Amino acid sequence: MTKSISGHAKDLGDNFIIRRVLPALEKRSIGPFVFFDHFGPVPIVTGNELSVRPHPHIGLATITFLYSGVVCHRDSINVEMDIRPNETNWMTAGSGIVHSERSKFDSKYEIIEGIQTWVALPKEKETIEPSFQHLSELEIPKLEQDGYIFRLLGGSFLDLISPAQVHSPLFYADIEIPSHTNHINWKLSDHEEAGLYIARGSVESEGITYGVGSMIVFDQGTTISFKSNEKSRLMLLGGKPLPEKRHLYWNFVATNMDSIEKAKERWAKDEFPRVPNETERIPLPPH
Repeated sequence: MTKSISGHAKDLGDNFIIRRVLPALEKRSIGPFVFFDHFGPVPIVTGNELSVRPHPHIGLATITFLYSGVVCHRDSINVEMDIRPNETNWMTAGSGIVHSERSKFDSKYEIIEGIQTWVALPKEKETIEPSFQHLSELEIPKLEQDGYIFRLLGGSFLDLISPAQVHSPLFYADIEIPSHTNHINWKLSDHEEAGLYIARGSVESEGITYGVGSMIVFDQGTTISFKSNEKSRLMLLGGKPLPEKRHLYWNFVATNMDSIEKAKERWAKDEFPRVPNETERIPLPPH
Protein backbone atom coordinates (compact mmCIF):
# COMPACT_ATOMS: atom_id res chain seq x y z
CA MET A 1 0.00 0.00 0.00
CA THR A 2 1.29 3.48 -0.91
CA LYS A 3 2.28 5.68 2.04
CA SER A 4 2.45 9.46 2.06
CA ILE A 5 3.51 12.43 4.18
CA SER A 6 1.71 15.77 4.23
CA GLY A 7 3.80 18.89 4.78
CA HIS A 8 2.71 21.40 7.41
CA ALA A 9 2.85 25.17 6.99
CA LYS A 10 5.19 27.31 9.08
CA ASP A 11 5.52 31.10 9.07
CA LEU A 12 9.18 32.14 9.29
CA GLY A 13 8.15 35.73 9.90
CA ASP A 14 6.88 38.63 7.78
CA ASN A 15 4.34 36.20 6.26
CA PHE A 16 7.08 34.16 4.56
CA ILE A 17 5.46 30.72 4.48
CA ILE A 18 7.29 27.42 4.16
CA ARG A 19 5.90 23.89 4.01
CA ARG A 20 7.94 21.42 6.11
CA VAL A 21 7.74 17.80 4.99
CA LEU A 22 10.72 16.09 6.66
CA PRO A 23 11.22 15.17 9.40
CA ALA A 24 7.69 13.86 9.99
CA LEU A 25 6.15 11.65 12.64
CA GLU A 26 5.40 9.07 9.96
CA LYS A 27 8.91 9.13 8.50
CA ARG A 28 11.97 10.81 10.00
CA SER A 29 14.17 10.44 6.92
CA ILE A 30 14.26 9.06 3.38
CA GLY A 31 17.59 7.59 2.33
CA PRO A 32 20.16 10.02 3.79
CA PHE A 33 17.71 12.98 3.51
CA VAL A 34 16.66 14.22 6.95
CA PHE A 35 15.02 17.57 6.17
CA PHE A 36 12.80 18.89 3.37
CA ASP A 37 11.31 22.40 3.13
CA HIS A 38 9.23 23.91 0.33
CA PHE A 39 9.46 27.71 0.67
CA GLY A 40 7.01 30.04 -1.01
CA PRO A 41 5.44 30.83 -3.35
CA VAL A 42 5.56 34.36 -1.96
CA PRO A 43 4.99 37.47 -4.15
CA ILE A 44 8.11 39.58 -4.64
CA VAL A 45 7.43 43.18 -3.66
CA THR A 46 10.70 44.53 -2.27
CA GLY A 47 13.07 41.66 -3.01
CA ASN A 48 13.70 41.19 0.71
CA GLU A 49 10.98 38.58 1.24
CA LEU A 50 13.51 35.91 2.27
CA SER A 51 16.03 37.16 4.83
CA VAL A 52 17.74 34.41 6.81
CA ARG A 53 20.46 35.88 9.01
CA PRO A 54 23.76 34.01 9.57
CA HIS A 55 23.29 30.69 11.35
CA PRO A 56 25.48 27.58 11.84
CA HIS A 57 25.33 23.96 10.61
CA ILE A 58 27.25 20.78 11.42
CA GLY A 59 27.13 17.18 10.16
CA LEU A 60 25.09 17.73 7.01
CA ALA A 61 24.94 19.08 3.48
CA THR A 62 22.25 21.58 2.51
CA ILE A 63 20.88 21.68 -1.05
CA THR A 64 18.95 24.69 -2.35
CA PHE A 65 16.95 24.60 -5.61
CA LEU A 66 14.84 27.48 -6.95
CA TYR A 67 11.70 27.49 -9.09
CA SER A 68 11.54 31.30 -9.18
CA GLY A 69 13.43 34.28 -7.80
CA VAL A 70 17.03 34.99 -6.84
CA VAL A 71 18.72 34.21 -3.51
CA CYS A 72 22.18 35.34 -2.44
CA HIS A 73 24.16 32.82 -0.38
CA ARG A 74 27.05 34.01 1.81
CA ASP A 75 29.11 31.77 4.08
CA SER A 76 32.05 31.62 6.46
CA ILE A 77 34.39 30.01 3.89
CA ASN A 78 34.20 33.25 1.87
CA VAL A 79 31.69 32.13 -0.76
CA GLU A 80 29.14 34.61 -2.07
CA MET A 81 26.89 33.17 -4.78
CA ASP A 82 23.53 34.06 -6.30
CA ILE A 83 21.29 31.12 -7.09
CA ARG A 84 18.61 31.32 -9.80
CA PRO A 85 15.89 28.96 -11.08
CA ASN A 86 17.01 25.46 -12.11
CA GLU A 87 20.35 25.85 -10.34
CA THR A 88 21.60 24.24 -7.12
CA ASN A 89 23.77 25.24 -4.17
CA TRP A 90 25.36 22.30 -2.35
CA MET A 91 26.85 23.39 0.98
CA THR A 92 28.64 20.74 3.03
CA ALA A 93 28.81 21.81 6.67
CA GLY A 94 30.97 19.01 8.07
CA SER A 95 32.75 20.27 11.20
CA GLY A 96 30.94 23.59 11.01
CA ILE A 97 29.92 26.40 8.67
CA VAL A 98 27.87 29.58 9.00
CA HIS A 99 25.78 31.05 6.19
CA SER A 100 23.05 33.54 5.34
CA GLU A 101 20.38 33.44 2.63
CA ARG A 102 18.75 36.60 1.34
CA SER A 103 16.46 37.09 -1.64
CA LYS A 104 17.15 39.81 -4.21
CA PHE A 105 14.89 41.80 -6.51
CA ASP A 106 14.86 40.82 -10.19
CA SER A 107 12.13 42.14 -12.48
CA LYS A 108 11.99 38.77 -14.30
CA TYR A 109 10.40 37.08 -11.30
CA GLU A 110 7.04 37.81 -9.64
CA ILE A 111 7.39 35.20 -6.87
CA ILE A 112 10.09 33.50 -4.87
CA GLU A 113 9.76 29.73 -4.49
CA GLY A 114 12.10 26.80 -4.04
CA ILE A 115 13.13 23.70 -2.13
CA GLN A 116 15.79 23.21 0.55
CA THR A 117 16.84 19.79 1.74
CA TRP A 118 19.42 18.47 4.18
CA VAL A 119 21.45 15.30 3.67
CA ALA A 120 23.03 13.77 6.77
CA LEU A 121 26.70 12.99 6.29
CA PRO A 122 27.98 9.46 6.97
CA LYS A 123 29.29 9.02 10.52
CA GLU A 124 32.92 8.90 9.38
CA LYS A 125 32.48 12.16 7.42
CA GLU A 126 30.51 14.24 9.94
CA THR A 127 33.54 16.39 10.73
CA ILE A 128 35.06 16.86 7.26
CA GLU A 129 36.13 20.31 6.14
CA PRO A 130 33.20 22.52 5.05
CA SER A 131 32.81 23.16 1.32
CA PHE A 132 30.47 24.72 -1.22
CA GLN A 133 29.52 23.79 -4.79
CA HIS A 134 27.26 25.69 -7.18
CA LEU A 135 25.83 23.94 -10.24
CA SER A 136 24.41 26.04 -13.07
CA GLU A 137 21.46 24.84 -15.14
CA LEU A 138 23.86 23.76 -17.91
CA GLU A 139 25.90 21.63 -15.48
CA ILE A 140 22.88 19.65 -14.26
CA PRO A 141 22.30 16.43 -16.28
CA LYS A 142 18.93 16.50 -18.03
CA LEU A 143 16.75 13.86 -19.69
CA GLU A 144 13.65 14.66 -21.77
CA GLN A 145 11.34 11.77 -22.65
CA ASP A 146 7.82 10.34 -22.23
CA GLY A 147 6.28 13.73 -21.48
CA TYR A 148 8.61 14.84 -18.70
CA ILE A 149 11.90 16.68 -18.11
CA PHE A 150 14.18 15.03 -15.54
CA ARG A 151 17.01 17.07 -13.99
CA LEU A 152 19.41 15.09 -11.82
CA LEU A 153 20.54 17.45 -9.06
CA GLY A 154 22.68 14.92 -7.20
CA GLY A 155 23.78 11.29 -7.18
CA SER A 156 22.89 8.83 -9.93
CA PHE A 157 19.58 7.74 -11.47
CA LEU A 158 18.23 6.68 -14.92
CA ASP A 159 21.81 6.19 -16.18
CA LEU A 160 22.59 9.84 -15.35
CA ILE A 161 25.39 10.88 -13.00
CA SER A 162 25.42 14.31 -11.35
CA PRO A 163 28.68 16.26 -10.89
CA ALA A 164 27.52 17.23 -7.38
CA GLN A 165 29.95 16.04 -4.72
CA VAL A 166 27.95 13.65 -2.52
CA HIS A 167 29.18 11.50 0.35
CA SER A 168 26.80 8.52 0.29
CA PRO A 169 24.66 6.67 -2.30
CA LEU A 170 21.69 8.90 -3.14
CA PHE A 171 19.59 10.46 -5.88
CA TYR A 172 17.92 13.85 -5.99
CA ALA A 173 16.01 15.16 -8.98
CA ASP A 174 13.63 17.82 -10.27
CA ILE A 175 10.88 16.47 -12.53
CA GLU A 176 8.99 18.92 -14.73
CA ILE A 177 5.83 17.72 -16.46
CA PRO A 178 4.71 20.32 -19.06
CA SER A 179 1.14 18.97 -19.54
CA HIS A 180 0.73 15.27 -18.76
CA THR A 181 2.73 12.07 -18.74
CA ASN A 182 2.00 8.40 -19.22
CA HIS A 183 2.49 5.98 -16.36
CA ILE A 184 6.08 6.02 -15.09
CA ASN A 185 7.66 3.03 -13.35
CA TRP A 186 11.17 3.17 -11.87
CA LYS A 187 12.35 0.11 -9.93
CA LEU A 188 14.30 0.72 -6.73
CA SER A 189 17.09 -1.61 -5.64
CA ASP A 190 16.72 -3.58 -2.42
CA HIS A 191 18.77 -1.00 -0.49
CA GLU A 192 17.10 2.16 -1.89
CA GLU A 193 14.01 4.01 -0.67
CA ALA A 194 12.46 7.12 -2.21
CA GLY A 195 10.12 10.04 -1.73
CA LEU A 196 8.22 11.84 -4.51
CA TYR A 197 7.13 15.36 -3.52
CA ILE A 198 4.43 17.29 -5.38
CA ALA A 199 5.43 20.97 -5.50
CA ARG A 200 3.00 21.98 -8.25
CA GLY A 201 0.09 20.21 -9.92
CA SER A 202 -0.82 16.64 -8.94
CA VAL A 203 0.05 13.00 -9.56
CA GLU A 204 -1.77 9.69 -9.31
CA SER A 205 -0.15 6.62 -7.76
CA GLU A 206 -1.91 3.30 -7.18
CA GLY A 207 -5.27 4.93 -7.83
CA ILE A 208 -4.78 7.75 -5.30
CA THR A 209 -4.39 11.39 -6.36
CA TYR A 210 -1.85 13.52 -4.48
CA GLY A 211 -1.71 17.31 -4.61
CA VAL A 212 0.71 20.06 -3.62
CA GLY A 213 2.39 19.46 -0.27
CA SER A 214 2.23 15.66 -0.36
CA MET A 215 5.22 13.33 -0.50
CA ILE A 216 4.64 9.75 -1.62
CA VAL A 217 6.97 7.29 0.12
CA PHE A 218 8.31 4.21 -1.68
CA ASP A 219 9.91 1.49 0.45
CA GLN A 220 13.20 -0.22 -0.33
CA GLY A 221 13.00 -2.56 -3.30
CA THR A 222 9.59 -1.31 -4.50
CA THR A 223 8.74 0.58 -7.71
CA ILE A 224 8.28 4.34 -8.01
CA SER A 225 5.02 4.38 -9.94
CA PHE A 226 2.93 7.42 -10.91
CA LYS A 227 1.35 9.48 -13.68
CA SER A 228 0.18 13.07 -14.03
CA ASN A 229 -2.67 14.50 -16.07
CA GLU A 230 -1.69 18.16 -15.69
CA LYS A 231 1.26 20.52 -15.64
CA SER A 232 3.24 19.52 -12.54
CA ARG A 233 6.57 19.94 -10.77
CA LEU A 234 7.94 17.14 -8.60
CA MET A 235 11.02 16.44 -6.50
CA LEU A 236 12.41 12.91 -6.26
CA LEU A 237 14.77 12.09 -3.41
CA GLY A 238 16.16 8.98 -1.81
CA GLY A 239 18.93 6.43 -1.74
CA LYS A 240 20.46 4.09 0.79
CA PRO A 241 19.48 4.89 4.40
CA LEU A 242 22.38 5.59 6.75
CA PRO A 243 22.79 2.81 9.35
CA GLU A 244 22.86 5.04 12.44
CA LYS A 245 20.11 7.17 13.95
CA ARG A 246 20.54 10.93 13.48
CA HIS A 247 19.85 13.55 16.14
CA LEU A 248 18.49 16.88 14.88
CA TYR A 249 18.56 20.04 16.95
CA TRP A 250 17.90 23.40 15.27
CA ASN A 251 20.44 23.48 12.39
CA PHE A 252 22.65 20.69 13.73
CA VAL A 253 22.68 17.02 12.68
CA ALA A 254 24.85 14.36 14.35
CA THR A 255 25.05 10.71 15.33
CA ASN A 256 25.56 11.66 18.97
CA MET A 257 24.13 14.38 21.19
CA ASP A 258 27.57 15.33 22.52
CA SER A 259 28.50 16.81 19.13
CA ILE A 260 25.29 18.82 19.13
CA GLU A 261 25.85 20.08 22.68
CA LYS A 262 29.36 21.22 21.73
CA ALA A 263 28.00 23.01 18.64
CA LYS A 264 25.35 24.73 20.75
CA GLU A 265 28.04 25.93 23.15
CA ARG A 266 30.27 27.14 20.31
CA TRP A 267 27.43 29.19 18.79
CA ALA A 268 26.35 30.60 22.16
CA LYS A 269 29.95 31.73 22.78
CA ASP A 270 30.30 33.12 19.22
CA GLU A 271 33.13 30.68 18.44
CA PHE A 272 31.99 29.71 14.93
CA PRO A 273 33.69 31.49 12.00
CA ARG A 274 31.96 34.64 10.78
CA VAL A 275 30.33 35.42 7.45
CA PRO A 276 32.08 38.33 5.68
CA ASN A 277 29.89 41.42 5.14
CA GLU A 278 27.33 40.20 7.70
CA THR A 279 26.92 41.75 11.14
CA GLU A 280 23.73 39.98 12.30
CA ARG A 281 23.30 36.43 13.57
CA ILE A 282 20.41 34.22 14.64
CA PRO A 283 20.71 33.49 18.39
CA LEU A 284 20.63 29.96 19.75
CA PRO A 285 17.00 28.94 20.47
CA PRO A 286 16.13 29.04 24.17
CA HIS A 287 14.97 25.41 24.35
